[in-house]
Amino acid sequence: MAGREEAPHSNRRDIENLKKLSTYLWEYRGRVLVALGFLMLSKLAIVAVPLVLKRIINTLDENAGEIVDTNSAETLVDSVNVGSDDVLLVALGLVAAYGLLRMCSSLFTELRDSLFARVRYRAMQKLSRQVLTQLHDLSLAFHLERRTGSIAKDLSRGTSSLSSIVNLLVFNIVPTAAEFLLVAAILLGGYGWQYTAVVFGTVVVYVAFTLFFSGWRMQFRHEMNRLDSLASGRAVDSLLNYETVKYFNNEKREIAAYDAHMNDWADAGVKSQVTMSTLNFGQAAIVSIGVTLIMMLAVRDVANQTITLGDIVLINAMMLQLFVPLNYLGVVYRGLQYSLADMDLVLRLLERTPQIQDKPDARPLVVEQARIEFRDVEFSYLPERPILRGVSFTVEPGSKVAVVGPSGAGKSTLSRLLFRFYDVDKGQVLIDGVDVRDCTQSSLREALGVVPQDTVMFNDTIRYNLAYAHPEADEERVAEAARRANLQTFINELPEGYDTVVGERGLKLSGGEKQRMAIARVVVKDPPIIIFDEATSSLDTRSEQAILEGMNAVARRATSLVIAHRLSTVVDADQIIVLDAGRVVEQGTHDQLLNAGGLYADLWQLQLGADDSEEVPG
Repeated sequence: MAGREEAPHSNRRDIENLKKLSTYLWEYRGRVLVALGFLMLSKLAIVAVPLVLKRIINTLDENAGEIVDTNSAETLVDSVNVGSDDVLLVALGLVAAYGLLRMCSSLFTELRDSLFARVRYRAMQKLSRQVLTQLHDLSLAFHLERRTGSIAKDLSRGTSSLSSIVNLLVFNIVPTAAEFLLVAAILLGGYGWQYTAVVFGTVVVYVAFTLFFSGWRMQFRHEMNRLDSLASGRAVDSLLNYETVKYFNNEKREIAAYDAHMNDWADAGVKSQVTMSTLNFGQAAIVSIGVTLIMMLAVRDVANQTITLGDIVLINAMMLQLFVPLNYLGVVYRGLQYSLADMDLVLRLLERTPQIQDKPDARPLVVEQARIEFRDVEFSYLPERPILRGVSFTVEPGSKVAVVGPSGAGKSTLSRLLFRFYDVDKGQVLIDGVDVRDCTQSSLREALGVVPQDTVMFNDTIRYNLAYAHPEADEERVAEAARRANLQTFINELPEGYDTVVGERGLKLSGGEKQRMAIARVVVKDPPIIIFDEATSSLDTRSEQAILEGMNAVARRATSLVIAHRLSTVVDADQIIVLDAGRVVEQGTHDQLLNAGGLYADLWQLQLGADDSEEVPG
């Protein structure tokens, strides 16, 4: 989605998207109808303004003519006095009506906006919630491929585009069309077909030119969106990997890559602006020609005395009222095209089908014994690269089973399959005899706790992160978990204690501190099944020994699957599974595997040598 070439856009696709967007408004259809009613009243009031203006001009003009035609001086004085009073009353009444109509137009417009505000913002809220829900529902594979910066940019544009589309359609296109029909009816009824023909001809040419030219230049907007997402994604990636950039002294490389995207974006922006200026001039020229023709007709009819001076004022005012929003219609159309393009990104995301879904008849998982079984499991992330090849083993209730092996053997994949981030290609993963694909994902993950290899924290307080697994946990439960994970001393030394903010992704904590936080978090949750996914990989030997006791205390209260890199952490396991190239090559206790002299014994000797070298003073 983000950072990739946008899918081809079509008018049919736009119509489909508009139908989908209408569902967000249907919930508030009553408000929409009332708002449209106020919109029509506003347009009726504004169209009536030139009619009143015509009456004012004609009244003043006719009275002035009568005074000039009077012969005697005495009669002239009397006529002026009487005529002035009458004209003043009529004129004041018409002016009052003129002002009232303008005030009513403004009032109806504000009422329309006030009523529609709830529709617009609730629709945006609903769409935003659906998008976030969809992102959480999509599989891990999607999130491993996405670029956080690009998708955030796309989603920001897409969500705001809903408000833009609603405003443009309801508050611009519909009222402009209504005003055009009213003006055309007045011209046809009062001034003949020639005026109406010029207006219709101008509008048809204007709309045809706008649609054709705007459709052609949309390619530059799509290109700008694509490059903007790429640049944003690159910038966010470089900031998320700030330390890595600094380690390799690659600030200039990151800035150069970002600048290259922005340079292409600027070039596309220039092309977009030049073509937009051409479009604007073409639209202005069409409108100018149309208005000129209308005024030529009006001047001709005034000269022939077939229409009055008030009529020409009326026609001129109506043309201004019609062509000013019509001129803006070009901007509206472009805005609508841009918003539809942005919205299309979000709707395509919502159309994606999550790879991992609950079956229609899926039932909540009820864990009674907490027995885990992998039965002839085969799995691969890519068809050409198998990860697990017929893996079978059982973790008995309350036991501690460790999985060890060289890097790339498929150890961490076991935890992803158990959590059902992926489904197996063949075989079964069972808990208490129930295939994890037959139960709901929510109930499955409720029964599981994990201490992951790469612990990521929220940019919030220590208390928030520890209680994340069980938000209703009280202070005593959180403190006990911190103590069992050997975190209490560290927290007590902090000036703000549990209220210390850990930074984005926990950057203010060391690797060991983050893993102890993860251990404390799973203690707070207290699930029947716990997976330790290389939980001590970031700890030195002394820190590792300090928290092993807490880990073992947690493990004794649950069924535990320990995926380990350090073999010293699993010597007390009830059973050790040795994986190599996705296959179970050995299985037994620590002593049994050492006596067997196989792969486990070799790994043990290698790690003993590594640990001895760590203890040598530097």
